[in-house]
Amino acid sequence: MDQGDEGDGRTANADYSIRVAAGIGAFTPEEWNSFAGTARGDAETNYNPLVSFAFLSALEDSGCAVRRTGWQGHHLRLEDGQGRLLGAVPCYLKSHSQGEYVFDHGWSDAFERAGGRYYPKLQSAVPFSPVTGPRLLVTKGEDSATVKAGLAAGLKAVTQKLGVSSAHVTFAQESDVEVLEAAGFLHRTDQQFHFFNEGFSTYDDFLATLASRKRKAMKKERREALADGISIDRLTGKDITEKAWDDFYAFYMDTGSRKWGRPYLNRQFFSLIGERMADDILLVMARRNGRYIAGAINFIGSDALYGRNWGCIEDHPFLHFEVCYHQAIDFAIERKLKVVEAGAQGEHKLARGYRPVTMHSAHYIAHPGLRNAVADYLRRERHEVERMSEYLEGHTPFRKDLEE
Repeated sequence: MDQGDEGDGRTANADYSIRVAAGIGAFTPEEWNSFAGTARGDAETNYNPLVSFAFLSALEDSGCAVRRTGWQGHHLRLEDGQGRLLGAVPCYLKSHSQGEYVFDHGWSDAFERAGGRYYPKLQSAVPFSPVTGPRLLVTKGEDSATVKAGLAAGLKAVTQKLGVSSAHVTFAQESDVEVLEAAGFLHRTDQQFHFFNEGFSTYDDFLATLASRKRKAMKKERREALADGISIDRLTGKDITEKAWDDFYAFYMDTGSRKWGRPYLNRQFFSLIGERMADDILLVMARRNGRYIAGAINFIGSDALYGRNWGCIEDHPFLHFEVCYHQAIDFAIERKLKVVEAGAQGEHKLARGYRPVTMHSAHYIAHPGLRNAVADYLRRERHEVERMSEYLEGHTPFRKDLEE
């Protein structure tokens, strides 16, 4: 693909052109906010803060998602013949598979053992965020089906012109996956655990849906989590100070370094989201002996609470469950949010009122041999995910008489 002075390029047909932008700054905030689902206040679509201009620009401006870290911006702009913006795809040229939560290491290893070159690859995702959201972004007022089909075709065309191995659209909405499948992408499924607010007025209303033994266990767990003189603060908006960010970052670094070896987010990122989108953030912080000892960050959408990172500097029984899962349910019920998405994996969430949910992604593999091998693997994987979901759904803590 021909590259311009700022790393932009175009591929076109008679009706539209695709421009590849080297950073989110190639869009104005007003342009990005014109896409369905990216800005609060749009009554027709669900706002997802993790695809907002504020969040994505903070990742790039802080240096977390940039070329140096293996996340080089390659965002697609779909324009008509007059240069009018129709849609976009948040996309990155990746030199590795870290920070994605949909694992393709086996694919890359097999392809490179066979003499291929798997990296770089294109990745349409929100960096470091296993959260479902729109990936084929459509300008409000445009025909969604037409624009999404153009974006899917454009993503394939860019993959081919760059000469990279593949393009991956992860944690995508099912409606986007359907369009991508029609364009020749392969469908992949995975599993998470979400809480669904069934119109509960109080936390006790939710507890009443659980089997008696599970209800008693939940109450006991919450009591014991706070038994060492621990109290919980929920911070949002102007209550999130730089001191609170300092504390949370210390938790994040301590736990992230032990769990993952290399935390992806730097301190500046948290200051930037605090400046740009504090009203969309919920920090749940645990305090003991006058200081914070643990915390979790969540993002507040129009209908959902998205749980992301957790950390602590003291270990206490059940505190992780209280801060990350129980408090999120409390907040969702109070705010009348429909869903809590509690992040990747974790069957331990099942006992705490979270249900198994199927996640979706789509993958375009350029090499026919690798594509056929991956397609066969994904057929078997989808069957296993479906089988496991059915099994886990039969082991939820909810009263059986309410499910009949």
